[in-house]
Amino acid sequence: MSEPILKVENLNRYFGALHATKNVSFEIEEGEVRAIIGPNGAGKSTLMDLITNRTVPSSGKVYFRGEDITGMAPNKIVHKGMTKCFQISKLFNNLTVYENVQIARIEMNKKTFSLFPVPDRYLKEEVKAYLSMVGLENKMNEVAAYLSYGDQRRLDIAIALAMDPKLLILDEPAAGVAREEAYTLMQLIRDLAAKRNMTIIFIEHDMDIVFNYADVISVLRDGELIASGTPDEIKIISMYRKRIWEVGKHDFGIEGCPQLL
Repeated sequence: MSEPILKVENLNRYFGALHATKNVSFEIEEGEVRAIIGPNGAGKSTLMDLITNRTVPSSGKVYFRGEDITGMAPNKIVHKGMTKCFQISKLFNNLTVYENVQIARIEMNKKTFSLFPVPDRYLKEEVKAYLSMVGLENKMNEVAAYLSYGDQRRLDIAIALAMDPKLLILDEPAAGVAREEAYTLMQLIRDLAAKRNMTIIFIEHDMDIVFNYADVISVLRDGELIASGTPDEIKIISMYRKRIWEVGKHDFGIEGCPQLL
């Protein structure tokens, strides 16, 4: 069996007295699409920040492509092939669609750039190719601030692709967009992952999207990883736990039995 692209070992993070993640361990195989789900406050976003080292773990290890990246600077992790996007857009709103992707590509090529305009000729064909992948090739000269929210999400994806990720982490990709657009966006992400041999981790609250687009689902609750499995396996576990809770409450007066979601 090949080495997992991502391996997380006993990740813990304390914020004062709050134990935000509790000995979280899992592995993700190359090419996998993994969903991380759980109620608000379960520790999903904190876990992603620990993996990308935007938050330093209190203890535990993160291995990416066999290398220990625990404590590594986030920009170095990006250059290793791990990119995170969404939830809060980080577009340059006053620049065009084209310029947003161009800057990301320049950064990945380790070129220096200043606050002065970036030469438009630089990496022109590459930038056009990334925009074409997400369906924005006809909007490359539009200012990012004036794009629809769905197109801004597509631009986020194009910027991420310009960083040549092997692992792409998406924080709530369906948030704020209409259902039809959310499904279109997720299908685009899956298609791009397959074509470019990318691994995907995404956090999502919309269970229809999770069960339709994830290969494997991991469930967090109160900072603990309580279940992982295929969508069908997670459905069975969820129904089983719900049934135990219903029987226990009815027959034995048990309150507060554990539920999966």
